Amino acid sequence: MVTRGRAESTRQGQAGRGVEVTCTTPVTPHQRVAVQTAPRAELPPAGLPANFQGMPELLYSEDEVDAIFARASEAEQAAPLRLPSREGLTLKDLQEIGRDAGLSPDLVVQAARSLDQPRQPVAPRFLGLPLGAARTVRLERRLTDAEWEQLVVAVRETFDARGVVRHEGSLRSWANGNLQVLVEPDGEGQRIRFRTVHGSARAMLVAGLGAMGVAVAVTLATTLTGAMDLAGAFATVGTLGIVGAGMFGFNALRLPGWARLRRRQMDQLAERVTQPGSFEER
Repeated sequence: MVTRGRAESTRQGQAGRGVEVTCTTPVTPHQRVAVQTAPRAELPPAGLPANFQGMPELLYSEDEVDAIFARASEAEQAAPLRLPSREGLTLKDLQEIGRDAGLSPDLVVQAARSLDQPRQPVAPRFLGLPLGAARTVRLERRLTDAEWEQLVVAVRETFDARGVVRHEGSLRSWANGNLQVLVEPDGEGQRIRFRTVHGSARAMLVAGLGAMGVAVAVTLATTLTGAMDLAGAFATVGTLGIVGAGMFGFNALRLPGWARLRRRQMDQLAERVTQPGSFEER
């Protein structure tokens, strides 16, 4: 015979509270005993997120395992190394770390000093074409007279130009037209600026564009007014347009290479002047 009843089972939690399980469906005496004597369910492992507690333990395939560890590794590498505020590493600490990694202490010093270098100036451009080049370097010390003289010699050899040397108080300069090297005081040290501008480039580019514009304008005007046909107009001003296109194209092609050469020369001089012991007094 089936009787109506209520089966209860209590499971003890970590805090000692019971959990009552109530069943309102008809049960037999045998089922009532089975429910009462059922073993207690295991508690979820501690430390799991709330949405994972009570869920069966998941099994991951080999491909999923590789993907999980790959993403964890990427996240760790993407996280920047941040030191607590008011803490950091001294230059000596950096040299020790570099020595352990096989780096020369002098190279570590040079790399650290490069962080103090001023922002590099932007060279002038016209229609996306470079019209000049510039480089600025900062020294933690002041050049001696002998070091300045050796720098002038290196500049003359690099640019193959004699130039003019000037000395006004703490200011020193070497100039050859638009090509200049300026030494200026900067705190306890000095700032050396290399700069140049191609003097005729802008004028040649503008002249070329102007010649092409005049040729196009005259051709359209004479054709639309009926003064002459298109062939006659082109024969009249065609040469002017060709000359203008040649002027613009020639300068547009040679300016990028010229600017790269000047930047490379300035970089070599800047590297030499910042190299320890490069200009030793003789």
